[in-house]
Amino acid sequence: MIKQIFLGTTLVVSLFISVHAQSVTPHLLNTDEKIFVVERENSSLAVIEKGMPKSHISGMHNMNHGVVKFDGKDGYVISRDGYVIKFDPEKEIILKEYKTSDSAIGFTISKNFLAVANYAKKSVDILDRDLNPIQSFETGSKNVGIKIYKDYLIFSQMDNDKITILKDKNGGNGVPNFVVYKEFEDVGVMPFDAMIKDNNFIVGFFQSEYFGVVDLDTMTYSKIKILLEDRKPVLKVPHFGFWSIGGGYVFMPAVGNNKVLVYTPDFKFVKAIATEGLPVFTALSPDQKYLAVTFSGEKFPIIQIIDTRTLEVVKRFNFDGKVLHLRWSKNKPNLYISVNDTNKIAVLNTKEWYLSREIFQIKKPSGIFIYEEVKE
Repeated sequence: MIKQIFLGTTLVVSLFISVHAQSVTPHLLNTDEKIFVVERENSSLAVIEKGMPKSHISGMHNMNHGVVKFDGKDGYVISRDGYVIKFDPEKEIILKEYKTSDSAIGFTISKNFLAVANYAKKSVDILDRDLNPIQSFETGSKNVGIKIYKDYLIFSQMDNDKITILKDKNGGNGVPNFVVYKEFEDVGVMPFDAMIKDNNFIVGFFQSEYFGVVDLDTMTYSKIKILLEDRKPVLKVPHFGFWSIGGGYVFMPAVGNNKVLVYTPDFKFVKAIATEGLPVFTALSPDQKYLAVTFSGEKFPIIQIIDTRTLEVVKRFNFDGKVLHLRWSKNKPNLYISVNDTNKIAVLNTKEWYLSREIFQIKKPSGIFIYEEVKE
């Protein structure tokens, strides 16, 4: 049973309308990429601009699983030790921080709130955009895969094998007032990450031979069986948040198999693409023509590129250290790759597929996040 705790009854939330570059006609915008890279062991973010290291934002707490998100001109970080940090991505300064738990790795942003899925505190906390606490829902479980759909907030309870859906009684307007709307029990053993596409909340499991899909329009749950033959020990959690949907297919990293699984958008199985190692990230290019795959274990230094039309591996790159993350540029023919052991970001030219340059002075890089500056 979820216990709800109200952390305040009188809150003033400043509302504003953020205009996203992707929601405005492209030719009206002049955008430039600024890249923020998690420096895993230095409690910092490295800033790369115009292809060169520019600065480092320190004071980000434990960044072993640091995640960065942007909304409008606001930047937010969640640290592994449960701090939510608001920062200005243009001035590159920290504005405020708030600790929700001793351990947290997931959060999501709406126009007037943040929702944080905690591990150690075993709760989901709702904050306003300036990090003032609004509500907390105790679950008795580690919480993962938190997503927003309309006026719903959806997440999984890892220890309870449960999916919870909260509904905002205020319909997404003003200060949110969430209540428990629906819960699905016994969904699968140890849910660990999720993605949302249109009205489908899709969740993966550590110990079940299927993935789960909640249709958020009909509020129904279904299990989609997957092939898991010759299962191997999982050394690094596959990031189902990096599942990819595009080109008429859904691409998923298999848990414990050297495969990327391919389904139709209505989850009919198409193919299992053999890969060199256990996949962690499957990242789709902006034009949806290619899928970049990273691996764990002895295959950490390798990425493979899959052609989404032929569903075959077409390129392979081997780096001089563990590849912990990658990110496609939306505006340039670049694929940015964090090579942790050698303290650099490698940049692949994705038109002719060669290593175009390396950006050094990045300390133990992992997550790569791109902020698109909008210039008037």
